[in-house]
Amino acid sequence: MTVPLQIGLLIFPKVTQLDFTGPLQVFSSVPGAKVHLIWKRIEPVTSDSVMMLTPTTTFADCPQLDVICVPGGAGADDLLNDEDVLDFLRRQAEGAKYVTSVCTGSLVLGAAGLLKGYRAATHWSAMDNLSAFGATPTKTRVCTDRNRVTGGGVTAGIDFALTLVSMLVDRTTAEAIQLRLEYNPAPPFQSGSPDTAPAEVLARINERIAQFKARRKEMVERAATRLNESA
Repeated sequence: MTVPLQIGLLIFPKVTQLDFTGPLQVFSSVPGAKVHLIWKRIEPVTSDSVMMLTPTTTFADCPQLDVICVPGGAGADDLLNDEDVLDFLRRQAEGAKYVTSVCTGSLVLGAAGLLKGYRAATHWSAMDNLSAFGATPTKTRVCTDRNRVTGGGVTAGIDFALTLVSMLVDRTTAEAIQLRLEYNPAPPFQSGSPDTAPAEVLARINERIAQFKARRKEMVERAATRLNESA
């Protein structure tokens, strides 16, 4: 009897739902895989949109995972100094085949001490925070460094998940899932990266997120200080 792959995605208040629903759709298509949505308690949590999310298991009841994945979002900043979350990730990382993230979820892995000495990707607006945790910021949609696989911002979660399935199972399985989802991107605009977005669009977004970036920087500095003190 084949033991099913155990794949777990952390969910939390103010998570960016597309960070994990993209990978969730991919992982749920892997034959025989068991996918878990994990939080501290079994109670609905709010996403960063109108969608409410219900965990399927708790930290205490979660089995040892083959893949642990941390998505991002505004709520991820609150996890950087949450010892319950960080301890759970450290425990799971000891036995996991792959330790992964999407978007700013990589900062949470970093705060848990799980990216020191690794290359990692994240959302473009958070790239300068990774080095505080001893990671090497890598500007790419999917970054693979040994058993750490990290995705860039939000929509990169689908690329990340398909890449990971090709590593967990095989390329043909990943390609079949891609075809089933008709994942064939053709964006209407070329503004999906700060490198290609019009200057006025980039300026507007930077102005809108300035306050969030300042708060994130403060949380990262606190987390990095605690991590260094415990080393």
